[in-house]
Amino acid sequence: MRRPHVASAAATLLLVLFASACGRASSTEAATATTIAEKVVTEKDFNRDKFSDPTTIDNQWLPLNPGAQFVYEGSAIDDDRRIARRVIFTVTDLTKVIDGVRTLVAWDRDYNNGQLVEPELVFFAQDNDGHVWTLGQYPEEYEDGELVKTPAWIAGLQGAKAGLVMRAQPRMPTSDYSQGLGPKVAYADRAKVHKTGQETCVAFGCYRDVLVTEEWDAAEPAARQLKYYAPGVGNVRVGWAGHDPEQEGLSLVNLTQLSPEAMAEVRRQALKLEQRAYVISKDLYGRTAPAEPASGIRQSP
Repeated sequence: MRRPHVASAAATLLLVLFASACGRASSTEAATATTIAEKVVTEKDFNRDKFSDPTTIDNQWLPLNPGAQFVYEGSAIDDDRRIARRVIFTVTDLTKVIDGVRTLVAWDRDYNNGQLVEPELVFFAQDNDGHVWTLGQYPEEYEDGELVKTPAWIAGLQGAKAGLVMRAQPRMPTSDYSQGLGPKVAYADRAKVHKTGQETCVAFGCYRDVLVTEEWDAAEPAARQLKYYAPGVGNVRVGWAGHDPEQEGLSLVNLTQLSPEAMAEVRRQALKLEQRAYVISKDLYGRTAPAEPASGIRQSP
């Protein structure tokens, strides 16, 4: 014989328990989300012991495959006039140990009105949690074909510290973070997530779910650079905001995977730049181990 009053009471009890459980689950989820937000990685979390496979950089927002070459074109203001700017960023197959971490070497070249004004070596590494770091830069700045300065910084030397380039899971709202610190040359770039879930079109294609970050020099916080990252591709566009006298705008016009022959030339040119660094920057770069061709670097899918 059915006992509807017992069933009703039981049902009521179950509903109360379910509501209570849901309340606890919601509270737990909220607490977990808060905890995660509180634990967002910053430059203070750099730990050289947490880089088991640092030259495999497969962060979805900044994948760096050896042989990938990004070409950007646009313009900027220089000496109160707008000039054409072209940037060629190439991921080499060279690695270099900096501050106890083996980094992947990138070769970057900036051209103003067709003239090379800044070749640069940049050193990247990805930690075990998928965050991408930069551990130094060696740039050469030219004016009218003459070398004028080399504001290099290398983590672990002259007070310099590694910085974050890209978090594994960038989101809003989160704190800003250092992209590296080179006190000897007044390098103190910072960044934060500006927008997520955006759409943008450049010469090379159109992209959805785009991440936008804003970067600035700590000494000039009013001048902001905006960078647009497409998932699985990387940086596809550069813009500006605030009171930025340079007002640089760039868009991705080509992305290719270089042939073995082209890579051999890239390697030769990057090592040639490093050899100049050993001569010009003896007190800093001269204290680093030489870059060397990688063995067994895994490419991101």
